[in-house]
Amino acid sequence: MSLSVSRRLVAVTAIAVAGLFASTAPAALASPTAATAAPTPPDIPIANVKAHLTQLQSIATANGGNRAHGKAGYKASIDYVKAKLDAAGYTTTLQTFTSSGATGYNLIADWPGGDPNSVLMSGAHLDSVSAGPGINDNGSGSAGILETALAVSRAGLQSTKHLRFGWWGAEELGMVGSTYYVNNLPSAEKSKISGYLNFDMIGSPNPGYFVYDDDPTIEQTFKTYFAGVGIPTEIETEGDGRSDHAPFKNAGIPVGGLFSGADYTKTAAQAQKWGGTSGKAFDACYHRSCDTSANINDAALDKNSDAIAYAVWTLGASTPVPPGPSFENTTDYAIPDSPAAGVSSPITVSGVTGNAPATTKVDVNIVHTYRGDLQIDLIAPDGTAYRLKNSSSDSADNVIASYTVNASSEVANGVWKLQVKDVAAQDTGYINSWKITF
Repeated sequence: MSLSVSRRLVAVTAIAVAGLFASTAPAALASPTAATAAPTPPDIPIANVKAHLTQLQSIATANGGNRAHGKAGYKASIDYVKAKLDAAGYTTTLQTFTSSGATGYNLIADWPGGDPNSVLMSGAHLDSVSAGPGINDNGSGSAGILETALAVSRAGLQSTKHLRFGWWGAEELGMVGSTYYVNNLPSAEKSKISGYLNFDMIGSPNPGYFVYDDDPTIEQTFKTYFAGVGIPTEIETEGDGRSDHAPFKNAGIPVGGLFSGADYTKTAAQAQKWGGTSGKAFDACYHRSCDTSANINDAALDKNSDAIAYAVWTLGASTPVPPGPSFENTTDYAIPDSPAAGVSSPITVSGVTGNAPATTKVDVNIVHTYRGDLQIDLIAPDGTAYRLKNSSSDSADNVIASYTVNASSEVANGVWKLQVKDVAAQDTGYINSWKITF
C-alpha cells in the first residue's frame, strides 16, 4: 500500500442428515428442479497462497531484494503470475505504461463466460517498495487473488457476471498502474464494471480485520463472511484513498475490499477481540526490508483469502433482478437447533397483478455455523412448498444465495414465507434477511 470453527466429521453428518431428512421433508414440495442456487464458495488452501509468497520472496532475493517498479524483480513477478493464469485458461493482457522514466506493467486476466456487460473485478498491486521484497505489502493481496483465480479455474466456475482480475504496477508511486488502467478504459467499458474488489495487505503479522465501507452490498458480503467464522470486523480507514480502489471509486465504480493493517498501532480493545499485541503496529515491517515471507500471519492470510473467494463466488453469481417489484424482510429469526421445529420469516406481498413469474427470484442471507444441516423452502400463500436447498454434507458456514423459482402457478399477492429447518444438532444461526422479486 502506498503509504473456522471445528466441524463434525462429514461422514457422520451425512448419516445423521440422511436419517432425519426422510421424516422431515414437507408433504407438498414442488419439483426439485424448480429452484437453482448459486455455486458454493471454496475453502482456499493456505498452503497454495503461501507457495506463491515463497516464489515472490525468491524473485526478490534474486533481484536485489525487491520487486519495485522499473526493477527486474517486478517484471519477474508479473511473469510468474501470468504463467499461472495462462496455464489455467485465462485470457491475459499485459498493459504497459511509463512512470519515473521506467516501463510499468499491469496484468489483466479474464475468465471466459459470464455477462460481458456486468463485470466483477478483483485487484491487488504487485509491486513492492525498493526497500524490501514487499511480501505482506502487497504479495499477500496478490497471492490471495491469484489463488482465488486459480480456484475459479479448478471449479470450472460459470458465474453470472464476467470475472476479471488485475495486478497493478507502480502502486507504491501513487496508484499509477491502476489509474492508467481506469483512465484508458472507454466510458462504455467503465460502465460495465459492476464492482471492483481491492486487496492490499491481507496477512499483517499483528493483524486487524478491516472492511471497506464504500459500497453497502460489497461491504455486507464481507461482513457476512467474517460473522460466519466468528471474527469481528471494523471499518477500514488507514488506507482510505491510498490504494488501487481509489481510481475506480473516482470513476463512479462501486468498490470494496479488505485490509489487515499497516503502520497504525493496534489498540488494547483491538487486541482483546483479535489477539496480537496492543501498542504495536499492525505491520512493524511496513515498507521496510523485513517485509519478507516471515512477515505474515497465517491465520489472517487464510481467513482473508477465503473471504476473497466468498465474495467472488457470491457477488459473481448474483442473478439479474427480473422486472417487477421486490419485497424484503430484514428481521432476524433464530433458527432452532434440531430436533426443534423450523422457523418461518414472512413477507406480505400486495399490489402485484396476477400470478408470480416463472423466474421468481429469492435472495437468502442466513448466518449459520453449519449450512449442510439446513433445508430451506419457499412457502407460497396457498401453502405450497418450493424446495430451495436440501440438507447435505456441505461443511461450510452460512447460506448466501440467490434462487430462481418457477412459481407461475401461484397468485403473487399474499403471505410468502421462507421456512428454514436445522435437521441435525449442535449448530446455531439465524435468518438474517431474505427478499422475493417478481
